Amino acid sequence: MNAASIKLLQGRYCNSLTEYSRFITREVAIGDVPMGGNNPIRIQSMTTTDTMDTIGTVEQSIRMVDAGCEYVRITAPSIKEAHNLAEIKKQLRQRGYTVPLVADIHFTPNAAEVAARIVEKVRVNPGNYADKKKFDQIDYTDLQYQGELDRIYQKFAPLVKICKEYGTAMRIGTNHGSLSDRIMSRYGDTPQGMVESAMEFMRMCETLNYYNLVISMKSSNPQVMVQAYRLLVETMVAEGMNYPLHLGVTEAGDGEDGRIKSAVGIGTLLEDGLGDTVRVSLTEEPEAEAPVAIALVNRYVARSQESRVKNQEEVISIENQKVSPPIGGGDLEGAHSPFEYQKRHTYEANAFIGGHMVPRVVIDLSTANLKDPAVLNDAGYLYAPLLDKYNMAEQSVDFVYLADQLPSFNLPGNLKQLYNYATWQKLANKTNCHPVFTLSEYVGTVDRSSALNLVTLKPADIDSEAFGLLPLDKSLVFILETDATHGMADQRTFFFKMEEMELDVPVIIKRSYLFEEDHRPWTMDHGQTEELQLYAGTDLGALLVDGFGDGIWIDAPGIETKVITSTAFGILQATRSRISKTEYISCPSCGRTLFDLMETTQFIRSRTSHLKGLKIGIMGCIVNGPGEMADADYGYVGSGPGKVTLYRGKEAVKKNINSTNALDELIGIIREDGNWIEPSVN
Repeated sequence: MNAASIKLLQGRYCNSLTEYSRFITREVAIGDVPMGGNNPIRIQSMTTTDTMDTIGTVEQSIRMVDAGCEYVRITAPSIKEAHNLAEIKKQLRQRGYTVPLVADIHFTPNAAEVAARIVEKVRVNPGNYADKKKFDQIDYTDLQYQGELDRIYQKFAPLVKICKEYGTAMRIGTNHGSLSDRIMSRYGDTPQGMVESAMEFMRMCETLNYYNLVISMKSSNPQVMVQAYRLLVETMVAEGMNYPLHLGVTEAGDGEDGRIKSAVGIGTLLEDGLGDTVRVSLTEEPEAEAPVAIALVNRYVARSQESRVKNQEEVISIENQKVSPPIGGGDLEGAHSPFEYQKRHTYEANAFIGGHMVPRVVIDLSTANLKDPAVLNDAGYLYAPLLDKYNMAEQSVDFVYLADQLPSFNLPGNLKQLYNYATWQKLANKTNCHPVFTLSEYVGTVDRSSALNLVTLKPADIDSEAFGLLPLDKSLVFILETDATHGMADQRTFFFKMEEMELDVPVIIKRSYLFEEDHRPWTMDHGQTEELQLYAGTDLGALLVDGFGDGIWIDAPGIETKVITSTAFGILQATRSRISKTEYISCPSCGRTLFDLMETTQFIRSRTSHLKGLKIGIMGCIVNGPGEMADADYGYVGSGPGKVTLYRGKEAVKKNINSTNALDELIGIIREDGNWIEPSVN
């Protein structure tokens, strides 16, 4: 990719692909906590209590604020709950909490109109505010389509006028799972459909001279979410808009999965300077979400300050200019498209890495006890002493880096060993053993492996004289390191240059992390482990979602090997690069939830976690449920008190069944489809 191509690509959805530069948006007033412009990236979450439980909602809101939330969102499924927002707000103010409140609206324009007179902001979902979703495919003429927009305008305009009168902000929040039949019929289940769903409402707001807007593009699939936000920014810029962005991966799940999936989606966008507020959606207590969001955002505080000083005189308000590249189109001279997934083409080295192979995982065991075969347990090779053999776990690494250390036992035959070049040279038996070179070593030697040679380099090395002297053959694999503050962009630039040079060498992306104790201004239950999940999820995930990388190597001294292994495979799972376990699309709880989501998720996980590659949606209510089933193989959705509806994809196959039998019924459906396997007995 040449310089002109990079400039064109970054001009479409972010300020820079090579250095951190925050995308400056319009400032929006939300109570006394403004969003956008040069304000900090705001933190928010959503209550899980019944909105009619005033005391419970107030108490939980206070816990959320104390944990770091700057906005609190509360569901208002009907007029009754919308009216009670006034009492909740009153009691919060009496207790000294002035946090802006956000009313979450689905299906009910009348509740939105009540709430807009009370709270500082309302969230509407364009997929169901005045539209419908029955999974019908309708062929609209342009005239009929415009007629539908006119109908929606008549229902939506009263809310906009109330928001103008009361100074209330609005989030137009598109959800991938609840796109209307109208949008789906014209644009399909695509990022473009998500963008147009919001843009239609945004254009209506501008027609009414209302600009106090925040926009979101949420999906449970981080890849889709990233593409949608990028396309949204490009589309807004083309139409002279620059509204603040609310970032979030919906139904991210819990624990490690939820944190990594959130980091992949949210972190990728933050890396490119996008985002004005963050909500991490975990199937946990809402006060547990804020520390995770803070940890993600805090990485960019110093970068943002540096960028602001550097670009202070260069930033020109988008409101005063019009940029009009073609939406999602245009010739990028062979550049990597930011709006659709395209895996970088590489050759297959040693029939093991690159090409159509899944990304490989490297683990450093050079400081481990190499006299004990059980050291490999945490890398996914479970040693059975009585049989003197290894059993492979679902998450078993592909390479172990041993540096200059030699194990005193035989390693599994399908596990490749990496040694520093000088040590590799001296090995009597080089079977499954491969050398790791520095760039100068590789250029200056003739004693190379006939199977696989790995060369460590940094992005700047691609412009060096030594790089130009590299002997290229299909045994070569690069290990790409970086020590840059904005390391993801540093490594991405290397990939751009590789494409420009038409080099198809496989690349293992390596990131190194050294965490210090007790330096955090926030509280996370698992400290360094969570930081690793969030930082590596961002740094590696941001490259993998764009198809860059044939392997990953997380170097984190002081972190347990099993944590590093699990994190690596979690990142590959979240980016849909390599599936190694069951995936749970589990929403955070809210006042609409019809069962205990945390308990139910763990219960379902306990009986289905061995179903590798299966995606199971667990939804507390119908709002996003059926739509999100589009990204799941099976779904478990609350449909009433003590009642559950089960889905196969988007189809409801068993409705309103007793929740006590629902999991057995779900397993029965999976079994009928031939997708059930019996769990192994350890």
